[in-house]
Formats: sequence, structure tokens, C-alpha cells
Amino acid sequence: MAPEKESNGLDNYAFALEGRFCDLPDTKPGEEMDASTEGDSNKLAYCVTDVPPWYLCILLGIQHCLTAFGGIIAIPLILSQGLCLQHDGLTQSHLISTIFFVSGLCTLLQVTFGIRLPILQGGTFTLLAPSMAMLSMPEWTCPAWTQNATLVNTSSPEFIEVWQSRMRALQGSIMVGSLLQVFVGFSGLIGLFMRFIGPLTIAPTISLIGLSLFDSAGTSAGNHWGLATLTTALITLFSQYLRHIPVPFPSYSKDKKLHISRVYVFQILPVLLGITISWLICYILTIYNVLPTDPQRYGYMARTDLKGDVMSQAPWFTFPYPGQWGMPTVSLAGVVGILAGVISSMIESVGDYHACARLSGAPPPPKHAINRGIGIEGLGCLLAGAWGTGNGTTSYSENVGALGITKVGSRMVIIASGVLMVVMGVFGKVGAIFTTIPTPVIGGMFMVMFGVISAAGVSNLQYADMNSSRNIFVFGFSMFSGLVIPNWIVKHPDAIATGVVELDQVLLVLLTTSMFVGGFFGFILDNTIPGSKHERGILAWNKAHEDDSSNTLESGEVYNLPFGITSYLSSSSWLRYIPFCPPGVPTLLDGSGTDTNALEPNSHVTDSSWYKH
Repeated sequence: MAPEKESNGLDNYAFALEGRFCDLPDTKPGEEMDASTEGDSNKLAYCVTDVPPWYLCILLGIQHCLTAFGGIIAIPLILSQGLCLQHDGLTQSHLISTIFFVSGLCTLLQVTFGIRLPILQGGTFTLLAPSMAMLSMPEWTCPAWTQNATLVNTSSPEFIEVWQSRMRALQGSIMVGSLLQVFVGFSGLIGLFMRFIGPLTIAPTISLIGLSLFDSAGTSAGNHWGLATLTTALITLFSQYLRHIPVPFPSYSKDKKLHISRVYVFQILPVLLGITISWLICYILTIYNVLPTDPQRYGYMARTDLKGDVMSQAPWFTFPYPGQWGMPTVSLAGVVGILAGVISSMIESVGDYHACARLSGAPPPPKHAINRGIGIEGLGCLLAGAWGTGNGTTSYSENVGALGITKVGSRMVIIASGVLMVVMGVFGKVGAIFTTIPTPVIGGMFMVMFGVISAAGVSNLQYADMNSSRNIFVFGFSMFSGLVIPNWIVKHPDAIATGVVELDQVLLVLLTTSMFVGGFFGFILDNTIPGSKHERGILAWNKAHEDDSSNTLESGEVYNLPFGITSYLSSSSWLRYIPFCPPGVPTLLDGSGTDTNALEPNSHVTDSSWYKH
């Protein structure tokens, strides 16, 4: 932990700013900036390699869990329809515990050995569409009696076999499909592919991650616009208007003993505070029956007692394990459909890595880190399939947005989130408590998060010459196509009829994924329409992906493998040719083993654009 600093007479224990990544580019060594200046407002409270106090790690970790909760909890609830589990709340709670456990496990793997950025892993909607398409096939259609609550005996062997056979088929398809992502990542194909990807490809891909989710945010918020608006207003108030206002907290140190320390709590916990206050208001309105008790009336979904049965039925302890639903089976149609979702997930994740690096104050991710990140995500999908979540895992865009709002980019916070999710997966009651968060509150949070993600994507255009009519056309067409084509395909799913079911599934998934459509057109147009490298932004963009950029001390601190693994690998010269291994520590002519030039940040590291989020 960095030592305390005095600023304007306010000691700020939790916000001791120190380190190359957090310093503004305009700040020279030994030069102090007034905390009240506008430039200081763009500083990160904690950067990638910083370690906040343990209590802040827990609080911020809870905030990230809550941010991802909406997406994670929605997937098993949506899948339950295709698995014939609408009337089996206990099994639904088991699925929720399992997906929390696996998401936490995959998060720890990704932050520790993968991309090593503060990016949380969780269930992915890109695999939900092919999964539901597979479960809608005639052979997997739910029996009519499973749709009637009075006819369902959740403990009967017949009912258990109905849903577990479908789950096993999903597991096998996901496990086989995930092998493609493992291969693409660890073989280095993603790293090689990145040389053809510039800002005009990344910008629409990231932006459409947020924009394509407008329907999900609107649907959730529309269940009660008043409470959704309250949540959005609170998060905006805390993160934008009150972020510079310190809150006094009692603190203790050896030097000052018991004293008052001022912490900028509104800046680092806006999402958690906003959700908690709105959640509490919903609870009060539920207790006094201000909210309607009739499911048909507007505002019913804002009640906190809708999933009370799940909480009462969930066990105190549950231990998810691989193969808990039986031996997975493989369906060719399911595998081909899952492959389309995996491709979309990989493209989305590459965009997330760059957005996460920008918002956390890290240097651009080098090729070896991107290779490991995609490979570890593939392993995460493999683990999710083995454990039986009915889904895979991917990097969570919502949490990337949270980095930009809170200005806390420490990966130790995400590690705490991973541990918390594993704990939530083991303690069934803990996970069940969070099921009482009303959907309007989650929708209000999405309104803020998805907007930040979209803006982070557009900010990549600063590298390109946007006075160029060529670039305006490429970006505009890519963005508009990424919204129009998926929207039309969703409304006319029968329009795709090639006669080959598997091919239809692939095309359906790809063409309904906005990030894929926008990124695909951006990639094709940017690489085929004539334009200079300066005009396209390739010169500025490539500085972030040159091979020697990964040899700088700054990049090494973030992306090298932990526990001295990089130093060990550097002793074997042939290992540097493995796509997912760091190139090692550069050696100097003086034999010191430390490159003094590497201590000077590259031009792309000191570019102010990396510190403005």
C-alpha cells in the first residue's frame, strides 16, 4: 500500500495515488498537481497493479458481483424454459449456484494466468441463442406435462431424466465447441489476426456490445420506470456529481493513532450504493404493499418477495462438481451452433480486453496476453460445460463499464470478486438472497453501464482521422449494419432456410449478434477500401501492438505471468516462440539484465488517451 498523501489538507488513506500508470502524462517527476484541478479528475484511484486495503477489495468486489449479477442470474432462468424446469425452483437455484461457482473459478484463472487485466468472467449470452435453438429441436421439445405445475413431481426419476438429458446434451456441445477457442487462443491465431485489426474494427465492436443490449436494459427497467430511474439517478449522482466529495471515516494508524480519514466513497462505490438504496426502497414498498400484488399489474416485478421460495428451498451448503448431472453427450447440430457463439464471444472479448486496458490505466495488451486470455476463456467454457451450467463463460462488458465509472482498475478487486462468487456458489443461501434484487433496479444499472461501454468503444476513433470521408463511411456503415441486420433477423428468423439445419443455426447466431456483424463489416471495409495507414489510424494503433512493446517494464508488470513463471521461462530461449508465453526480460549490453530504455515509457504508454477514462 502506498503511503498516505496530504492533499488540500485532506488525508486520503484509500486514495493514495502512486505508480506510473496512475500519473497523468502531463505531470513531470517531482511535480505536484493540485487535487482540485480538472486534470486530476481523470486519474484512476487504483490502477491495475495497485492493491487497495482489504476492506475496500471486499466492498469493490461485492460491487462487481452485483454488476455482473443481472447477466449471470438471467442465463439459468432463461435456460430453465428449454430445460423444462419452469416449475422446479430448487433445481434453478442449483443452476444459479453452479454458474456462480464456475464464474468465480474462471475469473481467478483469467486474472491470474490469462489476460491479467481486471476483467470478470461470467455466463455469456452469445451461447444462449444456439443453446435455445438446439433445445427447440423436435427431439428436445419439452413434454406437455412438464408445462403444468400440478403434474410435475420434481423428485420423480422421470422428470429428473427429462431435464438432465437435455442438460447433458448442452454440456457435450459446449465442451466440444470450446476446444476451438482453446486452440485459437493458445496457438496464437488471435495474436496474428490482431495485426489486421485497427481502431475502425475495434470501435464498432465495443460500441455495439453496449448498444445491442438496449432492449435488455429497457425491458428490465420498463417493469417499473420510477425505480429504474431512481437507480440510474443515484449511480449518476454518486459517480459524477459527488465523486470529489470526501466522506469522513474513523481510521487507525501507528503514527496518527485513532483519527478521521476522508475517503472518496462516492467515487469508488457508486454502483453498490445506488443498487443498495434502490433495493432497500423496493423492500420497504413491498413490506407495506405499496407495490401491487397482482402479477398482471404494472410494478409487480419491483417486489422483492417474488423469489422467496427459492431462498427458502436453497440449501445452506451446495458443492457443484463436474458431471453432477451425468455423463455429457454430444450433438453435432448443437456443436456447430455453439461454434458460432464461440466465434462471436472471441471477437467481443478482444474488444473487452482493449476497453478494460483503457479504463484501468494499463498499457495496451500485447499479443501473448491476448492469446492467453482467449485460451483461458476457452478453458473456462470447457469447465462450465463440465460443471453443467448449461452455458459457457466470457469477459463481462458490464464490469468493464464499472471500471470507467469507479476509476478503480485494480485486478486485486476482481480477484476478490472471483473468490466471492465461488463462496456464493458454495453457500446456497447467500446466492439465493441476491435473487430478490428487482429487475427494475438491474435495468437502471444497465442504463448507465451499457452507455459507458458504448462510449469507450467510440473513444478508439481518436487514433483514426475522422475528418476522412472514408473512415466516416466505414464506421457509420458498420455501426448501422450492426443494429439493422440483427434486428431484422430476429423479426424474420424463418428467412434463413438453406436446407441445412446446422448451417441455418450458424447463420442465425452470427447474423443476430450485433458485435459480430459490426466488427465483421468494420474489418472487411477497413482492410479493403484504399486508405493510408495514417488515415486509418494504423500507425498510432500499431504502436500499441508492436512486439517490443511487451518488453517494457510497464507492460511486464501487468501482463507477465505471476509467481516468477516469466523469469523461469526466460531461461529457455525456445519458449519465447510459444505464442502465449511472454518474451521475457530484455537483456542489456552491460549485462545487468535490466534495460534502462525499458524504464522509459513508450509513447503509447504516456499517451493521455489511456488515462482519460
